[in-house]
Amino acid sequence: MSNAMTKKITMQQIADHLGVSKFVVSKALSGKGGVSESTKERVIQAASQLGYFAQKNAYMKNVRRDVPTAGAGGNKQSVLVLMPNIRFQTRDSLYWGKILDGISARLEEIGLGMVIISEQSIDHFLHILNPNGILGLIGVGEISTSLLLEVHRIGLPMVLVDHEDPLIPSDTIFVNNYDCMSRLTKHLIGIGHKRMNFIGNARYSRSFHDRWIAFRSVLEENQLQTDMKEEWLFQLEGIQDFQEQIKLWAIRKQRAGQLPTAVLCANDMIAIDAVNAFNELGLAVPHDISVTGFDNIEDAYRTKPALTTVNVPKEAMGKKAVEQLLLRIDKKQEPLEKILILGEVIYRESITRLVQKQHS
Repeated sequence: MSNAMTKKITMQQIADHLGVSKFVVSKALSGKGGVSESTKERVIQAASQLGYFAQKNAYMKNVRRDVPTAGAGGNKQSVLVLMPNIRFQTRDSLYWGKILDGISARLEEIGLGMVIISEQSIDHFLHILNPNGILGLIGVGEISTSLLLEVHRIGLPMVLVDHEDPLIPSDTIFVNNYDCMSRLTKHLIGIGHKRMNFIGNARYSRSFHDRWIAFRSVLEENQLQTDMKEEWLFQLEGIQDFQEQIKLWAIRKQRAGQLPTAVLCANDMIAIDAVNAFNELGLAVPHDISVTGFDNIEDAYRTKPALTTVNVPKEAMGKKAVEQLLLRIDKKQEPLEKILILGEVIYRESITRLVQKQHS
C-alpha cells in the first residue's frame, strides 16, 4: 500500500487516464499553448485529481530562494504581486487597493521591492517574468487557473489573497466569511426579522459563496421562510450597475406582497446600490427595509444611513500574505495553509429592530 502511495504520478499516467497522448498532456502543462483551452482544462483537472501538482518539485523548475535579511546589501529582491485587472480589481478599489497597501507596507518594512503585474495574458506574463531576483508571488483577487499553473510550473512560491483555485494548490488568506455572515444573519433574526433575502452573485467568488452559504444555513437552522426557499437568494447578473436590477426585483416583491423586511448583501457596493434602489421606490432604509453590506469600505459609513457591515481587515490580509510567503520560501515542505483573519460585525444605522405589525 505505502508503495502505491509514494509512486510518482507521471505525464503518461495522466495521458492514460484521459485517453490522450503524452504529447498533449505535456503541451497542456507546459503553458506554451498548442492545445485547446478545453483540453488544457481537462488535463489540469485530471493532473490535480491524480495528485500531480501536490508532488514536491514533480515538474517544477527548482529555483533556490533565500529569505532576505532586512537591509541586506546587493540587489534588492522583489515580490511579484499579481492582480489581473478584471472586474473591479484595481489599485483604486476601496477594497483591493487596501489589500495592496498592506502588502506594500509590509514589504517596505522588511526592505523588499514590489513588482505589480495586472496582466491577464500568459504570454505577456512570461515575457515580464524573470524569476531571478523574484522571491515569490502574492496573487490578489481572482486569477485564472492557467496563469496560476504557469507560476506553479516555474516553481515560484505563492500565496493567494481572497481567492483559491480548486486545481492549483497554494497558501491562501481569507477573512472568516462564513462566521461573520452567520453572526450578522442571527443578529437580524434576534431583532425580529423573519423575512430576509440575500442579494449577490453566489458564484462570483469563494468569499461570496461562503457568505451566501452562511446566510442560508442560519435560515435553515431557524426554520424561516421554508415555503420560499428558492426565493432566499436574489442572484445578480453581470458585475456592475446593480441598482436597476434590485429596483425591478423590489417592485416584483412588493406587488406579490413578499417584500422582505431585511436584505443582506454580498458586499458594500451592492448594499449601497440596494439603498439607492429602495430610495427611488420611496422605501425608507431602515424604517421600511433593513440593509447590510460586507467589507467595510470607506463609502460604507458615508452612505445615508451609514451601513451595517462586516469589517474585513484588508491591510492585515495584505501584511499576512507577505509573512506567509516568507514562511513558505523558508519551509517549502510544510503543509499548505488556509489562513482566516477574523472580521468584525459593525452595527450602524441601516438596520432597525422590527416592530411586529398586526397582519404579520
